This record gives sequence, structure tokens and C-alpha cells, in this order.
Amino acid sequence: MAYRLSTNTRNKACDAIVDEIDAGAGAGTIAIRTGSQPTNVGDADTGTLLGTLTFSDPAFGSASSGTATASAITSDTNADNSGTAGHFRIKDSSGNIHSDGTCGQGTGDLSFDNNVIVAGGTIAISSFSVTQPIS
Repeated sequence: MAYRLSTNTRNKACDAIVDEIDAGAGAGTIAIRTGSQPTNVGDADTGTLLGTLTFSDPAFGSASSGTATASAITSDTNADNSGTAGHFRIKDSSGNIHSDGTCGQGTGDLSFDNNVIVAGGTIAISSFSVTQPIS
């Protein structure tokens, strides 16, 4: 048999992970960048910053069945640069790196309907969730 987590444990683990986005005074952010994500989460930002969206504060509601769903994320209505979204970085309000992942069009950890961003345009995220697996 495999090592498994109860739903209660998964919820607590997931809540602990997403609650870190709320560290500091204010809302966390999610930056959309070009290129591949850095080798390690703690490494310096890479790629060109396309835009930055702001989480609600608090960023997520309580987890259910091991999944926490983000509250509303404020769109960036004036993208900084043009380019293809390749990865994202989540930071708390103090600028500490929380996590990162890949972006794509219909693929990746964060999937856009069109991952080609145009400077001055809008970048929007309609939903975002974090899941703590059962095993």
C-alpha cells in the first residue's frame, strides 16, 4: 500500500501553503514572465516581466478535499512588455518568492487561452487553485 494523507491533513497542508502568500502587510502578487522558470524557486527572477496581477487579501479560501481556490485576482490592465508567457512567480506582499510554475496556451501549471501578451494589454486569470495530493 502507498502512503496516503487523510482529507483533513491534506486540507491543513494546502491551507498552510497558500496562507504564506498572505505573509506581510498586504496582498501577494503573481508575475507573468517570458522564458523558462528558474532552476530553483529561490533563484533570481528570469525572463522579461510581462505583467503583475494582485491576489485578494486573503488570497485563498479554506481548502476542501485538499484543494484551495484563489479568491478574485486583480487583472493587470496595462501589461509591461510584449512576449510569450513562459512561467509565473508568486510572491508575498514583502516580495518573498513563494512559488513558481510554467505557463502555456492550454498547457502548463497556469494555462492561458492566449499566452502571447501585448504591452499595454490586459492579463487576466479567471481561476487558480492549489492541490495537496493524497499521496
